Amino acid sequence: MASPSESATTASNAAKQAAEDDGYGPRAPHEWMILGVVSLAQLMVVLDATVVTIALPSAQRDLGFNNGSRQWIVTAYALAFGSLLLVGGRFADLFGRRTALVGGLVGFAVASALAGIAPNVGVLIGGRALQGLFGALLAPAALSALTTTFTRPAERNRAFAVYGAVAGAGGAIGLLLGGLLTEYLNWRWTLFINLVIAAVALVGALAYVPNHRPAGRPTLDIPGTVLACSGLFLLVFGFSRAEEKGWSSPQSWVSLLLGGILLITFAWWQTRAPHPLLPLRVPGERNRGASYLGMFVTGAGMFGVFLFLTYYLQVILGYSPVKTGLAFLPMIATLMVAAQIATIGLLPRIGPRPLVPVGMLCGLIGMLWLTRLDLHSSYAPHVLPPLLVLGFGMGLIFAPAMAMATYGVRPDDAGVASAMVNTCQQVGGSIGTALLSTLAATAAANYAKGKTPSALVTAQANLHSYATAYRWSAAFFAVGMVVCFLLYRSGAPKTDPEEQGGGVVHM
Repeated sequence: MASPSESATTASNAAKQAAEDDGYGPRAPHEWMILGVVSLAQLMVVLDATVVTIALPSAQRDLGFNNGSRQWIVTAYALAFGSLLLVGGRFADLFGRRTALVGGLVGFAVASALAGIAPNVGVLIGGRALQGLFGALLAPAALSALTTTFTRPAERNRAFAVYGAVAGAGGAIGLLLGGLLTEYLNWRWTLFINLVIAAVALVGALAYVPNHRPAGRPTLDIPGTVLACSGLFLLVFGFSRAEEKGWSSPQSWVSLLLGGILLITFAWWQTRAPHPLLPLRVPGERNRGASYLGMFVTGAGMFGVFLFLTYYLQVILGYSPVKTGLAFLPMIATLMVAAQIATIGLLPRIGPRPLVPVGMLCGLIGMLWLTRLDLHSSYAPHVLPPLLVLGFGMGLIFAPAMAMATYGVRPDDAGVASAMVNTCQQVGGSIGTALLSTLAATAAANYAKGKTPSALVTAQANLHSYATAYRWSAAFFAVGMVVCFLLYRSGAPKTDPEEQGGGVVHM
């Protein structure tokens, strides 16, 4: 007869063996430390899209550049980031998550230092372009490391709740951090802060993140890489030109047309390439495809909040950059709470089909609510309620959509599947930037036409332009709500253990 200690040991071993045989394999060591590392890396990439924006007026005064150059400081980052994401994701698949993560962190830090010490605008633009390049390597590596680390449903949902909240709140955090650093230190610290974040994340990556890579010899789809990078570059460039030069600019239309043709050619080539850059099995699964479209729509629609509400708070209500950033904090808090509820409590039970469309509905309601703001509105009764609705809606979208965008994907596709999430959000944001800025500018000009110029007319024209942007953002969310409801599968997501394991070597 076995002793109690022997029985306990036997039971423990049996439980361990059962865990390894349940289709998911053993737990990854230090999985929650890995979550911290990749969340920190993602935060750096996301907030850098907005943290520099508030610092631009100070940088312009310091370096003495014109408004055209100021636009390129933003555009250079978006062009490099948006056009290279798919390649960065496939690099992580072929050469290892940790390799891509470490390379991205080191490169992003060096690029930030270069931009931070820039003696002129040329160096600053070059540094921002390098940030975008290494961000395109870093962002997919972070998400794919999370995907291949958390294979058990319960832990995966908790991890993606945290990660999705960080990704969704990063833009608003960037506004607050940019205001604080610019007002109390110097505009250059909006770039130098990345050295601190990257250093902490780098230590964690080297210590805890394993290197997953295919067992075979890495093969990169060169024609697909050229087509994807060129097409995405021209697409993002075309929308950037439309924002600055207007939709009548030949640069805009030619770039958009050529970009569209190249991306269509890329899709055709992926059906014939022996080692495709983006295997069609990745976006072809319904839940993943719906998630990519959801991130695209959200990227376009959320631009209306971060830009035009920032204008409203600063231009109409007279808020400082720091106070503007603080005004977004309740939205961030609501987003984080909603992400936890959605991904941990609801997604495993009811699936993404009710969650993401309801999040889109909240986005629609919040945007329409913002159209009621006027010259006499104040924060607590008028701005805060729609912000809370928007934060709740974004929490229902970001975390579940990111989780489903990589759910069930083969380990050797995790990087490119993760890159698709960021690509859709980036391209959506570029479209939102160009389209909403153009529509708002046209609305302001039409409102002021025929009226005697005055401070009141200017303020009312601005209000009219903001409301126009909010309405179009609401339209984006309305389309997203319908499309996601139709595309997502009903019911809780089903796990295919064969897709979650095998095919990788842990280095």
